[in-house]
Amino acid sequence: MRNLASHETLALAKLLEMETQGLAVAQTSLMAVSDEQLKTSLQAGITAAAARVTGLKQFIQENNLVNPQEIQTSSEMQGGY
Repeated sequence: MRNLASHETLALAKLLEMETQGLAVAQTSLMAVSDEQLKTSLQAGITAAAARVTGLKQFIQENNLVNPQEIQTSSEMQGGY
C-alpha cells in the first residue's frame, strides 16, 4: 500500500474524473461524426481514454487507496466504461 499525500490523492481523483468526463464526451460525439477519418481518429482516442481510466482504477485498487466499490465514475453510472 502506498502512502499518498492528500494533494496527490486529490490530484488522482481529479485526473480520474477528468478522463472519465472526456471519455463520455468523446463517446457522445462519435454519434455526430460523419467523416470516416475523423470517426476512426475519435474511436482511437476513445480506446486510449478507456485504457487510461482502467489504468487509473487499477492503480487505485492495487494500492488500496479506496474501497474498489467506491471507484465508480459518472460514466459507469450511465452505462459507459
